[in-house]
Amino acid sequence: MYRAPILALSCLIALAFAAPAMAQSATKIGQHNAWGTYSYKAKNGKVCYVLTIPTEKEPKGLDHGDVFFFVSQRPGQNVSYEPQFIAGYDLQDKSKVVVTVGNKSFSMFTRGKSAWLENAAEEPQLIAAMKGGSDMTVAAKSTRGNDTKYTFSLKGVSAALGSIADCK
Repeated sequence: MYRAPILALSCLIALAFAAPAMAQSATKIGQHNAWGTYSYKAKNGKVCYVLTIPTEKEPKGLDHGDVFFFVSQRPGQNVSYEPQFIAGYDLQDKSKVVVTVGNKSFSMFTRGKSAWLENAAEEPQLIAAMKGGSDMTVAAKSTRGNDTKYTFSLKGVSAALGSIADCK
């Protein structure tokens, strides 16, 4: 159900992170329920990441494009478990994306189609909440002014993150 879209999207993610002239396709490491694990070689070393797609998209009648949430490890750049949301559309400039797991919410800043945590020091707290939660919601706003909301399953996220812990 998730494999084909995740694989196609993961290749796009890999290309976005790699140097444009040296971009390579990602290799699938495994599948842990809703979360796929991938890696690729970049200019600064190996990159590993976990990726999922939403189980629900709101509003229902809107064309959301390809939407996903992933967490990357980039040891060559000293990046460990960096969460990122990517929309299938441009996010409104200077808007905030809000990620909620249980009763904890985290604010993300936007650039283009992507969003990252405003406070990088909160990354471990979001990862811990994801490991302890059953689902996660992400609320965003498009450049057209549409309010959107996505629900992601967290089933398998702990195993997926564990599988990339030793990314080198």
